[in-house]
Amino acid sequence: MNWIDFTVLGLYFVAMIAIGLWAMRRVKGQEDYFMGGRGFGKLLQTFAAFGAGTGAHEPITVGRTCWTSGLSGVWSALMWLFVTPIYWITGVWYRRMRHLTLGDWFVERYDSRALGLAYSVFALVFYMFYLSTMLSAIAKFAVPLLGFEAVAGLDVKFYIVPAIALIVIIYGVLGGLTAAYYTDLIQGVFIILLSILLIPFGLLALVREFGDPETMGMMDGFRIMHERVADDYFGLFSGPAAGEFPVPYIISLTLLVLIGIVVQPHFIATGGGSAKGEFEARVGLVAGNFLKRLCTVGWALTALIALALLAGSPEIAADPDRVWGVAAREILGPLNIGLVGLMLACLLAAMMSSADTYMIVTAGLFTRNVYAAYLNPNAGEKECLRVARFSGLAIIVGATVISLTVADVFGQFKMAMELPILFAAPFWIGMFWRRANLRAVWTTLTFSLVFFFILPPLLPRLFPQMRTSEGLAQSSYVMVKTTTRPAVASDAAKHEAWVKALEAAAGNEALLKQIGPEPPLAPLGEPISVTTQSGGQALYWQGGVKAVGGTTLETVEEKQEGDTVTLVQRKVGVFEGQGAFNLDFLLYYWMGFDLSSASKSTIETLRLPPRLLMPFLVLMLVSCFTRREKDEVLDRYYAKMRTPVHPDPETDRRILAEACADPGRYDSRRLFPKSDWQFVRPTRTDVVGFLVSVVICFAIVGLLAWLAGIGA
Repeated sequence: MNWIDFTVLGLYFVAMIAIGLWAMRRVKGQEDYFMGGRGFGKLLQTFAAFGAGTGAHEPITVGRTCWTSGLSGVWSALMWLFVTPIYWITGVWYRRMRHLTLGDWFVERYDSRALGLAYSVFALVFYMFYLSTMLSAIAKFAVPLLGFEAVAGLDVKFYIVPAIALIVIIYGVLGGLTAAYYTDLIQGVFIILLSILLIPFGLLALVREFGDPETMGMMDGFRIMHERVADDYFGLFSGPAAGEFPVPYIISLTLLVLIGIVVQPHFIATGGGSAKGEFEARVGLVAGNFLKRLCTVGWALTALIALALLAGSPEIAADPDRVWGVAAREILGPLNIGLVGLMLACLLAAMMSSADTYMIVTAGLFTRNVYAAYLNPNAGEKECLRVARFSGLAIIVGATVISLTVADVFGQFKMAMELPILFAAPFWIGMFWRRANLRAVWTTLTFSLVFFFILPPLLPRLFPQMRTSEGLAQSSYVMVKTTTRPAVASDAAKHEAWVKALEAAAGNEALLKQIGPEPPLAPLGEPISVTTQSGGQALYWQGGVKAVGGTTLETVEEKQEGDTVTLVQRKVGVFEGQGAFNLDFLLYYWMGFDLSSASKSTIETLRLPPRLLMPFLVLMLVSCFTRREKDEVLDRYYAKMRTPVHPDPETDRRILAEACADPGRYDSRRLFPKSDWQFVRPTRTDVVGFLVSVVICFAIVGLLAWLAGIGA
């Protein structure tokens, strides 16, 4: 980076702070601070959903997975795609709640302040871990651009991460959700630039490096990309990683995301709660998320271009997380017109557009469901605003500390994604079943917390003999696939990069392990044997199994399909389980299921039934045998959720009061009027919007396949 790049970065920071100062003057009360006065239209709602839903870790993750797994790696972020049509329905829910926080929803539905407190604690932990992954990703991206990894002997991340956190705190604390949304509008443009900027410049770089700039244009870069990268890297559901993202796994990820996404705390705002009306809520949430899906297409295409251009990079060979940073430096740096600084600003925008919203939402939960509910019930508007501004610091500071102290970025992300299991069942069942009650919710929360989060690490400590149990120390079969195909240019480049990375890591055991096995090498066009190994995954231990003494591989089966030979092998020896215990897989063990031949994706897919079904079953079973909630509480809640929102606040309050006074006025719309189920008949708008969204999902997949096929 040069002075032009740093100038671009500085101007971006100044603009964000200026918006915070401007928005501060518009904040008069809690609704202004937490919901922006509920006055946002389609444009701002779209970019709010887009910004809050797009994290800085996602382009980095897609870059890495597409580098290692080919085009199929795009599903590491595109797994959210087929959840998007559901947003057309849920956007109405958040607007009709008419609350400032999702904690308020739990308080109202189950008539319990304590439940609002519990949800607030969940939100704080969730966002600390989730934001920490974004901060860690920024550090990974920035190092190749800056050109140095330490300052005064201290890792550069110890300077970058606190600086970013400080900027977010300044403009977010000052201006509340209004500042967040207007900055999201600007940052959304930056994120779009992030997603497409490297594509044309990368294609031109391929032409300059491996073609003839005098006779070739940008589109010839696609052909060169296909010449330099093997065909198996262009499969959407298969690739060199032995099918890391097959269709069943994608479906299971989609279901898990769908169940958990609705209780992520920021959805009360970006999900539609801050919109003028219901249609604005729907359009903003769906359009914003489809915009993100289109950006994901750009990230995947960028990664494939980078693979064709930079397969010989020893930096990426040593750490694939650096694909995006190295690509930005090598493609944009030589132009010397500030594009490297712009690219870094774009990635910062992806992180900051999420962080500001998360910070304000968490501040709202603490202010309303902790401070005003327990510490000072008589707090006025000004005092609540002061508390909100100070409490918003907690999430950013906490995420910063986790990012600087926890090295396992994937572990941080996995922890954040699994936490919504706690509140997903109480939300979904409470939305549609009148019988669900507070006692059942507390039972479900306790069960989920104990079964999924406390017992897995605790059981091996209480019963250490579990780790050496022969039945529990099993691993899936090792699948060694050897495919014969013509060697392409990227094969030779990867081998050269591997040699350089090996030389650079000499004597450093940790780096040597990270580099991986030697890539195959053969003259261009000659047959080359590409071997990929999968499986060997521990079935019951999150940290895998460690061999105690010597081990051998015993061949179980050898099969051939076309040019691919698959060797199925079994690990033989004495093993010891490591890390936490997969308690949910104990059900399969007791039922006698043989999972030894299951692939990694199948094992991950099998995590779905226990996590998806058990909390729902517990809640419904306990609800059937415990006392209902008060009728007046339930009547008011369901009457409100069936009453359309009027954009004028005064008119809306009047209509809502009339509906609550006559809870049965909308019963004619119910599908099962004589039961406790509260489903209503879908409207024409519901059906048409949902079907159009489904069509767009398949169109995006088609667009990605078409773009990746250009020049083949």
